Order: sequence, then C-alpha cells, then structure tokens
Amino acid sequence: MSDTFWEKLVSGKELNSLKITRNRTFISKKELSSNLPSLVDDGWEMAKEYKNPKYILVRKDKTEAELFEDKLWLLFARMEFTELHADNTLFVPYDHHDRSKTRQIDVLAADNETVIAINCRASEYITEGDFTDYLLGFKDQMGGVRREIVKQFPNHKVKFIFATHNYTLTHKDLEIMEMAGIMHFNDSIVDYYVDLVKHLGSSARYQLLGNLFANQEIRNMENRIPAIRGKMGGYTYYSFSIEPEKLLKIGYVLHRNEANQNMMPTYQRLIKKSRLQSVRKFVNEGGYFPNSVIISIDSGGRGLVFDQSATKIEGPHSKIGVLHLPKRYRSAYIIDGQHRVYGYSDSDYANSHTIPVVAFVDLDRTEQIKIFMDINENQKAVPKTLRVTLSADMLWDSPDLAQQREALRSKIAQMLGEEVSSPLYMRVVIGENDTSSFRCITVSALQSALGKTRFFTTYGKKNAIVSEGSFDCGTNQETCDLFYPFLELCLLYMRDSCPDEWNRGDEEQGILTVNRGIQAVIRVLDDIVNLLIDKEVIFPKTQTIDDMFDIIKYYLKPLTEYLNTISQEDRKRMRGIFGGGADTHFWRTYQKAIADARPDFKPDGLDLFWLDSGKTFNEDTKALIPEIENKLKAIISSKLEETLGSEWLIKGLPKTVYYNAKKVADGQIYENIRNDRDSNDISPWDFVSIKDCKEIVLNGRNWSTLFSEILVRPEDMKLSGGKDAKTEWMPRLGTIQNKLRNESYSVPSAEFDFVKSVHEWLMSILVF
Repeated sequence: MSDTFWEKLVSGKELNSLKITRNRTFISKKELSSNLPSLVDDGWEMAKEYKNPKYILVRKDKTEAELFEDKLWLLFARMEFTELHADNTLFVPYDHHDRSKTRQIDVLAADNETVIAINCRASEYITEGDFTDYLLGFKDQMGGVRREIVKQFPNHKVKFIFATHNYTLTHKDLEIMEMAGIMHFNDSIVDYYVDLVKHLGSSARYQLLGNLFANQEIRNMENRIPAIRGKMGGYTYYSFSIEPEKLLKIGYVLHRNEANQNMMPTYQRLIKKSRLQSVRKFVNEGGYFPNSVIISIDSGGRGLVFDQSATKIEGPHSKIGVLHLPKRYRSAYIIDGQHRVYGYSDSDYANSHTIPVVAFVDLDRTEQIKIFMDINENQKAVPKTLRVTLSADMLWDSPDLAQQREALRSKIAQMLGEEVSSPLYMRVVIGENDTSSFRCITVSALQSALGKTRFFTTYGKKNAIVSEGSFDCGTNQETCDLFYPFLELCLLYMRDSCPDEWNRGDEEQGILTVNRGIQAVIRVLDDIVNLLIDKEVIFPKTQTIDDMFDIIKYYLKPLTEYLNTISQEDRKRMRGIFGGGADTHFWRTYQKAIADARPDFKPDGLDLFWLDSGKTFNEDTKALIPEIENKLKAIISSKLEETLGSEWLIKGLPKTVYYNAKKVADGQIYENIRNDRDSNDISPWDFVSIKDCKEIVLNGRNWSTLFSEILVRPEDMKLSGGKDAKTEWMPRLGTIQNKLRNESYSVPSAEFDFVKSVHEWLMSILVF
C-alpha cells in the first residue's frame, strides 16, 4: 500500500470546483463512439456528439448510493470543512505490520481541529438493515485507522460516522456503534443538518462539532477570562466579555436530550438565516451589540474555578477575578443571543471583537426553559408546536414525574414525524415547519391525544401514582422503547390497509391523516388495548409486540373497512363539524365502526353519545315544545286577563317585550294587507317567545300575586337564587327551541328528559 493515499485531498478552489460535479444527479465521461452499444447495455446514454465523430459524451444517472454519498460530501463542504477527499477511493491502512490491509472511507472531511470519517450505506427502498458483521469488523479496525488519520492530521480529534439512507437498524447494530463510539446518521439527521446549513450557513459546523464531540476537551483554547461574580435571583452568575469564536466552540442552542439517543438538535428554527445575514453585515460594517448574551454553563457538577482578585472593594456583593471556562465542546447552552453569537461565525471579527455575556452555572432544565420562554415570549410568541418540542427536551429528566410523562408524549409525537420508519414521516408539523395539505398533523395534536389515553402512568401531587399505564415501564426511555414500536406498527397497518385515505391528507375531504383522524386512531387503540387487558388477552409489558398486534388488528380491521367505504355525504358531515366537540365526534365515529362489527367492543359512553348525536329525540322534542309554549302562554294570559281586564296585554307585559312583539305583529299585518290576506286575528301576543315569558312572569307584581305558586316546577322549589332561578326553565326551553332551528343539531338525552318533564308537569296545570 502506497503512503500517498492522501494525495486526493482537495481544498480551496479545487474543492469549490468539485462541488459542481458532486451536485449533479448524473455522471458523464468521454468515450469512443464505437463503445456506445456496450455502454448502453451498462445503463449509459449518449449526451453529446463531438466534432470528431470518433468520440461521444455519455452519461448515466447516479445510483442511490452515489447520490447519498454526494449529499454527505456536499453537506460537509458547505459547512466549510477545509479539506475533503475527492472521491470514495480513500483506503486507509489499519495494520502497521501489513499496510495492504485497509478500510475504505467514503467521505472524509477535516478542518483545523477535527477530522470526520464517514462510511455510507444506501437502499433504494426503506428496509431493515443488518450490519452486525460489518460494524464488528470496523470496530476492530478503528484504532488503526484513527492512528493513520492522526499522522496526516496531527493534534486533530477524529470522529467516525456510519450514515444510512432508507435503512432501519437493529438494536444490536445500534449497541455496537454505541460501544465503539461510532455515530449513526440516518435520513432524519442528515436532512436536519442539510436544513441547518440552509439556516446557518457554515455556522452549522459548530452545532455539528458540539454534538459529535460533546464534553470532549478543546485543545489549545485559552479559557481564562476577567469576570465579575455576583448573585441574581438566588443564582450565582458571572459577567464577562469573550471572543465570539470561543463561545461558538463551547456553545450550543437548544437541542434534544441525550435520551433521544441520536442527539440530533431540533431548534435551528429559532435561528433565522435572514437575521444571521443581517447580524453579520452589521458586524462587518463596524456595528456592535451592547446587550449581553445569556448562557448556562454546564460544569458537570464541579462548579467553575474563579480566582478572586487581590484587589477588594468593601461593601459590594460582586467580586472581581479570573474565571476558568470549561474547555469542552457543548458546555455552554445559549439561552438568549443565538443570532448575535452565530452571526459572528463567518465574520472578519470573530476573533478580534468581544461580546458581553451573563453566565449562570448548572441551571437545571426547568429553570433554563423558564428563562428561555420568558425572554422569547416577551419578544415574540413561541409557537405551540415549538412548546411541545421544548417540553420533550427540557422536562425529560424533571423531578416531577407528571412532567416527565409530558416530555415522553412530546417525544413520541416528534418521533412519529421524524423517524424514517414511521408512516407519518415528514407529515407532522414540528417546530416552525411549514404546513401543507400533506404535512398537516401537529405535534401538539398528537401529544394531546396521547394525554387522553391510559398508555402511560398518571401522577398526582408528590409523584403519587393516580393510575398505572398499560405500557409504562417506570422510566421514560424504557416506556418509549416499548410503546413507540407498537404505535408505529399499528399506524403502518392503518396506512397499508387504507392507502387512498392515508394519502389524502387534508385534501379531498380527508378524515384520517389530519389532526382529528390520527387523534381518533390513537384513542381507539387505547380503547382496544384496555378491553383486551381487562379480558386478560394481552399483556403489553411482557408480551411481544407481534403477538399483541395479531389480536389487536382483529379490532382495527372494521375501522379500515369503514374508512375505505365511507360515503361522500358522511365524509362531508364529519369535516363540517367544528369546535371542541369535533375531536370527540371523530373518536366516537371510529369507535362505532369497530363496535358495529365487534359486539364485545363497548367503550364507556359510546351508546349514550350516539343516542345524543343521532337526532334520536329531535322529532319528539319538536312536537313537545310548541305544546309547552301554547300551554304556558295560555296560563299567563288567563291570569293576566283575570286580574287586569281587557288591557292585560299592555298592563301586564314589560314595555320592551310589548313593543318588540307589536313591531313584529305590525310588520306581519302590513305584509298580509299588501297580499290581500286576513289580519284580524294577529296580535302582539302571537309573537311573544318562551324566553319573553320569564320577563312577563317576573314583571312588577305579577310574580308575587299571580305566578309564584303555579309556575315553579316541584323540583325547583328549593333552588337558591330566588324567583330568577325558579323560572330559569323558560329561557332554557327557549334555547333548545332555537338550537332545533339548526338542522345539524341533535338533542341530547338530558335535554329531551328536561323537555319531557316540563311538558308532563305543565300539562297537569288546569287553566280556568
């Protein structure tokens, strides 16, 4: 093996030129015209004829593997790693006794402090990979490869990455990589960093390095700075000025918790590329920022070394001295001021300017998120989808177990949208992603649905258990590892069984892959699981997912059949329901689809809901209310006329009630005369409503002298609130009467029972 295998490293103009080739989706080459037939057999096609007919230019689309490798190469080039290997022919010796033994590196990128070595595997279709032998072999060879790289790049840190496209990895493969210190980049992580570069430009490199080398020492960094130590809000803080370049190396913006295993950051959307560019322009033109960046330094529980100055001033609570910052990647969380810090990343002044900083030490996650929310909400409201993602990051290790489970629900919601194996991959709005008819499900909707289930343990005060979760294993990570694959499998079944409905999204009156549809599926799954646990048919904490699912899909099948055959009229009706009741209606509809086919599936409240929602009592209620109205008005008019004589209508009615009724009556008389209809029998009394009756009954002395004993229902006699409460049944009836004018309204059983009881009581009153 030659020692010149590094000769294909490129930098500067050569690197920039190679970006053009790497960015193409095809490869091309000059060939003899006579070779065209055999080239066509190999997948090439002619792209160009030269003046010399002896030659032609041929080209061929890149394979999935080549495209993926180029994607990674371009990612590191755009992060402005200064040296990259030109192609994938880098074979690095790993055995110094036998240099013919080599390991291929697909992408190698280096800057002035680090080297990233990447191997890639790509599939055209999503599939489960088995890389155990490959990874074990590489694990044994890593030490030798690392030594060879460090010979070429002395004093550099080296990180190995295994990048996969369209592969899901086994737990065993992930364990091997974790033991070996190999990072796994799946499609979600790669796409994240591609997106991050679009937002941050080359500044994204600092976020990448912070994650790859988290808590590792940064060599040759001068970490001592003059500082003032003080107290604020019960916390010790340090105030100092620092070069942006140093803060960029140790700093990081909000990112996922290590419990997420892949350590992929989520919050680049808090940093806007347009703002970065304006900050950079402002700085390069001589501008500066007098306000402080706010950070929390993670000391690992050891605290920070602070050499107090010998010069002391009596009285002040603040102390002057020299602060020793941690010389570690990702040791300073930037709570506020991300744009100011990252705006310096490509600036001419990253090393020569200083920026003011207020640094807290070892703030717990709850306090960090509180400061973040306080600052950002005062400047601009934090979107609800971002709040959900924040809770997954910051509450994962909260001492409050209820908050932990909130974080778990948030994490599962995120995973559904970001895991390439998920049927909802790229269909969930996370952070500040743009919405579309295809990506229209929010993490907050998913989190809310999970919160209404019994999958996870619920906690009360002092972490007391209120109810045990069906999938809860005691810790967030164990519970997630058990529950998420189950949920994913169930949603995959729904997708594969209802492909047309699944692909509708929010278009064509879609009712499945929208917030309410997916929420209903999650809640119905909970209903099925609870039924089967009660019947002692499944045991989620001890049984395999496949065994459970074989039973569960028996109950899901009727739902898929319903979704595949739903009429356009029913689809339109479901989509036309708005307000808080719409979520419940979707859920109950899905429950009913199952219950109609599976008699043992009887969720609590289902029959009553459809009794209330199916217009079962509408016709009877419509018939009873006019009879009640006529009888009530007959009682009132009889009593008023008996007491006040022929002028009872004017003397007995409140002024506003009389004038409003007379106005309507006069309008009707006018219309009748114009149309040659009889108007002799029209009276303002005809236009007095049930709601008006209460005002008449309570007007003046009417209540005490005429109605206090006859127009109070027996069950209302002991009501507190006096005459107003005892006559509230009248406007309540009027409200039901008004609701019935809406054709879509369904009278609940409780309302019908009320109307029926009023009718029975009122009809028993004799009128003389």
